[in-house]
Amino acid sequence: MKILHINTLDISGGAARAAYRLHKALLAEGIDSSMLVQIKISDDYTVIDIADNKMQKAFNRLRPIIDQIPVKFYKNRTKTLFSPAWFGFNNILKKIEDINPDIVHLHWICGGMIKIEDLCKIKKPIVWSLHDNWAFTGGCHIKWDCEKYKDKCGSCPRLGSNKENDLSRWVWNRKQKTFSKMDNLIINGLSRWIMNVSQQSSLLKDKRHINLPNPIDTNTFKPFDKEESRELWNLPKNKKLILFGAMSATSDINKGFKELSEALKMLNLKDIEFVVFGSSKPQNAPDFKFETHYVGHLYDDISLVTLYNAVDVMVVPSLQENLSNTIMESLSCGTPVVAFDVGGNSDMIEHKVNGYLAKPFDIEGLASGIEWILNNADYKSLRQNAREKVVKNFDSKIVAQKYINLYKEILNKP
Repeated sequence: MKILHINTLDISGGAARAAYRLHKALLAEGIDSSMLVQIKISDDYTVIDIADNKMQKAFNRLRPIIDQIPVKFYKNRTKTLFSPAWFGFNNILKKIEDINPDIVHLHWICGGMIKIEDLCKIKKPIVWSLHDNWAFTGGCHIKWDCEKYKDKCGSCPRLGSNKENDLSRWVWNRKQKTFSKMDNLIINGLSRWIMNVSQQSSLLKDKRHINLPNPIDTNTFKPFDKEESRELWNLPKNKKLILFGAMSATSDINKGFKELSEALKMLNLKDIEFVVFGSSKPQNAPDFKFETHYVGHLYDDISLVTLYNAVDVMVVPSLQENLSNTIMESLSCGTPVVAFDVGGNSDMIEHKVNGYLAKPFDIEGLASGIEWILNNADYKSLRQNAREKVVKNFDSKIVAQKYINLYKEILNKP
């Protein structure tokens, strides 16, 4: 059984890290797995770079910029990423053909990596794991409250457009034409939420949908001594620590730093401090009236593990979330999580069992959740429940076997 995972990057970004973890989990189970990427950052020989030479590598770094050219014509567009996926002229189809996998497993394939029309030229069975909304929209990666994906898109609020036949309609039409030719496609919603949303979409409603999660290595992400962890990070041992972190943690509006900042100012707690990873201290950093530690970007799992273990609660206030790596990682380390009850968060967080789910965008509820965790008389049970949830449902060996069973089913189907 030969599986090829396709993702724009290998280890940078949430989708890349999730795809790479699945790839490594399959290798650990003896599966012939490889990964094909547009931009390779790791030195892992099982990850294949689309580029064959330095000139191609340099050009591939320009592809995300070239792909955005049609978007630039919309002067009133929002900051939400929008991908037209119009730019071809690469050798990805030849690479797939040369590798000759039994199954192609697509992940996050934007940033100019593949032209929409080229998807139907992949002749192997395809599993597509949805890491965001792009596959079933007219181009946006976060649909927010827009439901035009159930029809034909057009007049796109993300583009600031009031024209029906705009860029989003053009992308939708291209996807509709391409997907109608793809009888070899299975859609994997990584969370129950995104699977249900995709099933309601006009583009993918007729495709087979399944729900298999991302895996995590629970032998890496595991409980570690709190005092030693705080020593490693030079954090105080006599304070209760609140953690927040993500890629572009303080600048990406979807990550909820603004909402969390308001919630932190409501806290009726003493002896607390705040820790932020994924961002350096912003120029106009909020004043929370207590110490804030900005630890910057983290590039390895061991740093993440020790940081999760150093704190008392993790807060993930994202406005839209699929199957959050940070929630899964924190719970696996035995650190309870507070989040809004959106997207796939309830797949991992059981309210008042291993964390706290606040009503969507309820700032007071978010603050109450943080206080409930930090003041909990049975905090030890919260930690145990957090760890147990991940070990039972998301451990690499368990999840890898589910994917292997899916691949076998596909290959054994007449």
